[in-house]
Amino acid sequence: MLLEMTIKNFAIIPYLNIRFQQGMTALTGETGAGKSIIIDAMGLLAGGRGSSDYIRHGEDKCLLEGLFEWPVHSEFPSLMEELGIDTSESFLVLQRDMSRSGKNICRVNGRIVTLVNLRRVGMYLVDIQGQNEHQELLQPEKHLSLMDNFGTKEFKQKLEMYQFAFNDYQVSASELRKIQKNEQSYAQRMDMLHFQSDEIEQAALQENEEEYLIEERDKLTNFQKIVDALGQTYAILSEESSSIVDGVGRALNEIQEIEQLDAEYQKISENLQSAYYMLQDAASEVSKQLDFLELDEERLEVVVARLELIRQLKRKYGESIPQILSYYTEIVAELDQMGHSENRLEVLSKELAMKEERLWTLANELHSERRLMAVTLEKEIMQELSDLYMENARFNIRFKEAPYELGINGIDQVAFYLSSNLGEDLKPLVKVASGGELSRILLALKTIFSKGQGMTSIVFDEVDTGVSGRVAQAIAEKIAKIAKNSQVLCITHLPQVAAQADYQYFISKEVVDERTQTKITQLSATERVDEIARMLAGQEITHLTLEHAKELLDLAQQATKKQ
Repeated sequence: MLLEMTIKNFAIIPYLNIRFQQGMTALTGETGAGKSIIIDAMGLLAGGRGSSDYIRHGEDKCLLEGLFEWPVHSEFPSLMEELGIDTSESFLVLQRDMSRSGKNICRVNGRIVTLVNLRRVGMYLVDIQGQNEHQELLQPEKHLSLMDNFGTKEFKQKLEMYQFAFNDYQVSASELRKIQKNEQSYAQRMDMLHFQSDEIEQAALQENEEEYLIEERDKLTNFQKIVDALGQTYAILSEESSSIVDGVGRALNEIQEIEQLDAEYQKISENLQSAYYMLQDAASEVSKQLDFLELDEERLEVVVARLELIRQLKRKYGESIPQILSYYTEIVAELDQMGHSENRLEVLSKELAMKEERLWTLANELHSERRLMAVTLEKEIMQELSDLYMENARFNIRFKEAPYELGINGIDQVAFYLSSNLGEDLKPLVKVASGGELSRILLALKTIFSKGQGMTSIVFDEVDTGVSGRVAQAIAEKIAKIAKNSQVLCITHLPQVAAQADYQYFISKEVVDERTQTKITQLSATERVDEIARMLAGQEITHLTLEHAKELLDLAQQATKKQ
C-alpha cells in the first residue's frame, strides 16, 4: 500500500506531498490540472521509462519519493535479499532522482539500485491501468499473457519451469548451429594448431637459451681476433727479452732493499708485490685460455642455425622465448579442449533432441491447463460483463490450431473474441469493441485478477472512458469492489465513480509568481458534495444538482455497509 508520495520539480509540480489511505481514493479535477501527471510520477517511481522532459522548466533535476507498506507477496523477500536490502523493515522507501543530463539515481531504503531492479521492485507495489492497457486488449499477441495472469500459482511455476527449459534449449541450439556452421573452419584451426604446437615442441626451447647462443656465436665468429689478442697479451706479460712480470719482479727486489727505511717505501713494496702476483696469475690464465682455444666451425654452423630457428619462431609466435612458450601452453590447452569437443556435435544433437522432447511434454501440459483455464475465465468474464450491463455479451478465448511451434510461452497463441449483442457473430476484439466496451472488459479482467495478485496499489487512470449512466454506476461499484482487496487510486471524470471512493482529492491549477503549478486538496464531506455536483452539472450548480450529489454519496455509503 502506498502511504505517502513526494514530488519535486516534476512537470508543472514544484512540490507536492500526498498521503494516501487504504481503500478507494478518487482523484478528480478539471482536464489539464495535473491528475495524470501524478500518475506518471507514480509510474516513474515504480521504474517506468522517463526522460528529461518531465523535469520542471528552469530546474536541473526532479525528485520522486514514495513510502510503501511492505508487500505480502511470498516472492518479495527473496528479491530484497538478492538486492542486499534489509528484510526486517516494515516499510519501503523508493526514491528516484532524474537530471537533465539523463542520469538516474534510484534507491530502495537508501540503497542505490539500477533502474531495472527498481522496476522489479515496483512490479510488486503499483499496478497502473490506463490507456496502455486498453491498447493491450487490442493486441492479440498480448492476450496470452493476460490469460496466464488468471492461472494458479502452480500453473505459473510450471510456466516458469518451461521458460527456463526453453531458454536452455535455445542456448544449446545456438551452440549446435555455430558448430555446424563453423565445422570446416573448426577443422582448419585444429590442423593449424597441431602444426604450431608440433613446431614449437620440436624446437625444445629453453628459457635463456638465446642469450647463451649469441654469446657462443660471438666467440666462434671472432676466433682469430681472440687468438691474436690472447697471444699478444701473453707475449707482453711473459716474453723473456722484455717480460713485464720479470720487470716488475726486479723492481720489487730493488724496493725491498730500502722498504725498512721509510713507511712510504714499505707501501710501494706492498703494491709492487700485489701487482707482481696478479700479473703472474693473468699470464697463467691467458696461457690456459690459449691452450683450450680451438676453432669448431661445425659448432658455429649449429649455433647460427639454432639462432635462425629461434628468430623464425619469434616472428611467428612471440617477441621472446618466454612469449613463445606461453603461446605454446595456450594452444595446447585449446587443442585439448577441441579434442574433447570433436564429438560435441553428435553429443549436442542427442542432448538437443532430449531437451526438445521434454519441452513438448511441458508445452502440452501448459496447453491442456490453458484450455481448462480458458473455459473458467470465459464464464467469469461474462459474469463480470453482465454485472457491467453487457448481459448479452459473449466472450470467447480462441486457440490457434495445429501445427504448433515451440515459443517462449509454449505452443499456444490465443485471441479474445467478443459478441456485444444478441444475434451477432463472435469477432476479434480489435474489430468490435468500442471504447466503453474496452473499459468494461479491462475492468472485468482486473476484477478477476486482483483477487489473487496481492498487488499493493492499483491505479485506474480514466478506465471509465466512454461510459455513462447505469454503466458508469456499475463500473464505480466494480472499482469499489476491487478496493476491498487492494488499495485503489482512481482518476475519474465520472461522479458515480468519485462518489464510491472512501477519500477524494481535488486536483487544480494555480498561478504563483507567474508560473502555473498543480495543487492537490483532500476534500471534506461538504466539499465532496460540491465537487460531485460540479462533475454532474459543470459550472452551473443548482439545488437539484447538489441534492443529486448527496444522493450519490448516500447510496455509495449504503452499498458499502451492505458489502
